[in-house]
Amino acid sequence: MKYSERTTRLLERRQAVVPRAPFHVTPLFVERAKGALVWDTDGNQYIDFAGGIGTLNAGHCPDEVVQAIREQSGKYLHTCFNVMMYEPYIKLAEKLVSLMPGKFDKKAMFFNSGAEAVENAIKIARKATGRPAVIAFDHAFHGRTLLTMTLTAKENPYKAGFGPFAPEVYRAAYPYPYRMPDVFSNPDDPNTYVTYFERFFQEVVPADRVAAIIVEPQLGEGGFIAPPPAFLPALRQITDQHGIVFIADEIQTGFCRTGEMFAVAHFGVVPDLLVLGKSLASGMPLSAVVGKSELMEAPQVGGLGGTYAGNPVACAAAMATLDVYEKYQLCERARTIGERVRSFWLQLKQHYPVIGDVRGLGAMIGVEFVTDPESREPDPKLAKAIVESSYKKGLITMTAGTYGNVLRHLMPLVITDEQLEIGLSILETVMKEISP
Repeated sequence: MKYSERTTRLLERRQAVVPRAPFHVTPLFVERAKGALVWDTDGNQYIDFAGGIGTLNAGHCPDEVVQAIREQSGKYLHTCFNVMMYEPYIKLAEKLVSLMPGKFDKKAMFFNSGAEAVENAIKIARKATGRPAVIAFDHAFHGRTLLTMTLTAKENPYKAGFGPFAPEVYRAAYPYPYRMPDVFSNPDDPNTYVTYFERFFQEVVPADRVAAIIVEPQLGEGGFIAPPPAFLPALRQITDQHGIVFIADEIQTGFCRTGEMFAVAHFGVVPDLLVLGKSLASGMPLSAVVGKSELMEAPQVGGLGGTYAGNPVACAAAMATLDVYEKYQLCERARTIGERVRSFWLQLKQHYPVIGDVRGLGAMIGVEFVTDPESREPDPKLAKAIVESSYKKGLITMTAGTYGNVLRHLMPLVITDEQLEIGLSILETVMKEISP
């Protein structure tokens, strides 16, 4: 792919002043974006199946959100909520409290990033229970700060060379249907998970030391893995029995992506704390912890906060974004998109044995590639080649998974049927060209 002099110069400038650590799915620079379309600095148009890694469920630059940002920025940009409070923070807290499932009193607090929200959820759980330990899962991703990097499972590139890690974090097996761990002999039976954790509390960490169990209702970076239906209800039972805080990390699954406002609805469970981010504010830096009032009130005054946490412009953007989800019925749209994407890949799977598994909830579909359907050996090279070939044909997509062999779908939910079909046709062409 040839680049203009401007793009080439931008790449040179990036190399000169930005370190190598931030990875790039493409070597492109965006000029403008709208809905599910992106234009680069050379004027090329792309269909976006990556959605800012799940931050753009409502699409690029929704008119309602842009207008809300303009109106709020014309009044005041920031005061710091700790110095002088403002109504956008309160309005958004009221809205999220109303959206979180559960028949109990709830409160909400805001932060800048998903990792910050996860850290603060852990702080809340530790303060409320007086316990130090936290249990996370295989294939999990919860962030890149010290604590959240410790909670994250994947070593390279997220953790390599960055230790030592935070203490009192313990890792449990996650029921990965395509590669089910041997410890789960009957994954459809809730007692399988109850028995597993009884042993875990005996052999790894006692239950009375565990403040929280944190789980993604469907794994994001870990490979878009939805657990068996019995898993989360069993986890809810276990946490209730032992007085452990159940934290649902819905940073990537939240806000209509799975066909429900929050993915826990698919499993009929209500978490104690709900961690939100990404598509909360259409790409503006904002995250949240919403949960039971008695837990949220546990930290002392001044114990939680941040200079930019709950910025008023970001809060205004979030309120407008939530209105977009309701106005355009994007939960229903996500189910429609998901059905089409799933059927597309299942049809291709009949012709390409390298497609090992097609899975996910709603429009959060992952496709796992393998070198051989019998051995199920992961094929990250093929997944990477699909991404590279796709953007050269006008489709932005990306991979996921512990083994880097999963193609993920995070297209904006406002994508049109025509745009969706063009994107899928590009993927079909790519498969014909590069798949063995």
